[in-house]
Parts: sequence; structure tokens; C-alpha cells
Amino acid sequence: MPQSAAHTAIPRAKGCLQNGNGYLRARIRGALNLDIDWHDTEIECDGGPRPDGSGIRVSFAGPLHSDGRRLRMVFGVGSAQEGRPGRALPTNLTVIFEGEQRLFATRGEDRCTVDELSQERLGALGGPIRSYRVVARGFCVSPASALTGNERILVSSFDFAGRAVFADEQPRR
Repeated sequence: MPQSAAHTAIPRAKGCLQNGNGYLRARIRGALNLDIDWHDTEIECDGGPRPDGSGIRVSFAGPLHSDGRRLRMVFGVGSAQEGRPGRALPTNLTVIFEGEQRLFATRGEDRCTVDELSQERLGALGGPIRSYRVVARGFCVSPASALTGNERILVSSFDFAGRAVFADEQPRR
């Protein structure tokens, strides 16, 4: 996910959230069988509005292995709005195996759902940059397909706490 000015303007300590309460848990079955249970200091998270403004995108990168491999999960939560809770939100999911040339995607929002989403404001109120702790849980009903080949994985459950940063548009000169 490209870094915007909003993402680079906020200094971060090692880990996902400054208060140490970020996490990602997920159950993956199919071409790969994984039970993910990552905690704040071993992950990186990032998030903000989706590029088309249709919701929120939250990304989690797991521990970096010595050979450069790492698992990254990106949740595109449709219809989610800054600072507001939500239920039964359509979600697009991308699972990237960095260093392995493997990528799985649901290719649409009709295959995964965020059952419940909440957002808690972080840091000072007001200003052009606003940060939230985003907490969500959900599931997928259809598998994510590999972009190459015919492998598939099903993320039957997930829950996470990460962050999303929103910034006011800067006027163009």
C-alpha cells in the first residue's frame, strides 16, 4: 500500500499501535493451512481511506523472516466511514506472500464480511490529520484465488485491531 502524506506525518514506534494493543488473528485453509495470531510488537499495520473513497483499507504485515519472506493481509472494508461503527460491511481481502511471488484475492466485496467494526480516536482531537484504532471481526464465505495458477485459500474467520489515518485534502496551488 503506498504511503500518503497522512501516513508519513505520524511517527510510530515499533509495532502496530503506540499503546501496544494491535493484533491480527485469522484462520486460513486450502492451498495453505495457517492459524495466524499476531500481536502488536511483531506486526506492522497501516490504514486509511480506500483510494476511491468507498470505505477503509487496513493492512497488516507479519513478522519478517530472515530470508525476506513475510505475510501481508489487506482488508478493504466497503461502506465504512471515518470514525463510525459498522455492521455487515462488504469486504475485499488480499493475502500477499511477500518474497514468494504469491498473491490471493477475493476479487470483489461479496465474498467476505466484517460483522462488526468499531473505531476509537487516537491522539489529539481536531487538526487536519486524524488517527483511529480500528477493531473488526468477520469471515469469508468464498475463497480467495491465486492471481496465477489455480490455488485457493479460504479465510474462514478474522479479527483485528489496527489503525487508520485520515487527512484533510490539501488545496492545490
